[in-house]
Amino acid sequence: MKKHLLKIMPAYSWFMLSIMVLFNCITYFGTRIFTTGLKHYSVILPLDKMLPFIPFFIVFYILAYVQWITGYIIIGRQEKHICIRIFTGELIAKAIALICFVIFPTTIEGFRPEAASLYGHGIWHELTAYIYSLDAPDNLFPSIHCLESWVCLRGTLKIKNVPKWYACLMVIMTLLVFASTVLVKQHVLIDIAGGVIAVEIGMLIANKITAKIDITKGLT
Repeated sequence: MKKHLLKIMPAYSWFMLSIMVLFNCITYFGTRIFTTGLKHYSVILPLDKMLPFIPFFIVFYILAYVQWITGYIIIGRQEKHICIRIFTGELIAKAIALICFVIFPTTIEGFRPEAASLYGHGIWHELTAYIYSLDAPDNLFPSIHCLESWVCLRGTLKIKNVPKWYACLMVIMTLLVFASTVLVKQHVLIDIAGGVIAVEIGMLIANKITAKIDITKGLT
């Protein structure tokens, strides 16, 4: 089993990904221990109210998980310093998200359609309703969906040996994921901006850290 995993990515990548998955669970689910019962704020803009509800875009919302898996495998197969730098940036961005979730909890409760009202209107409506049932309308700013997709895109652009078609596909997929978050009413526009800004700050800090400290030492 270990040999098969190491054929996909080296050990240092699996180590970093394990930390990322664990920290993601703490950020998204663990913060609710502190925020449940607190006042949640609405950051819905007038433009958000003008955007249509397009259930078909739930396809791209779900395909985001495929983008992340593919993107992180591609990044994880790169040289150690590149991989660690990008994954460190992701962790810092996620830490920013954790802080935002705790000190500025947001919600769109009442803004997205009621799940019960979507049944009986076709597969895309019902699939959206199913996603609603799994995902509470909180922990929204910044959008984790947009954060992860932007990390994959930024990581792709840092890699020199990826085919142009893959880079173009990653750009298109990231934009579709961004669109899906607001068109299926899982997020609002400011959540997208928050995800991008968190990643850019994370990457900036990660670049400075890895330029001064050999954080790859000891990872094989």
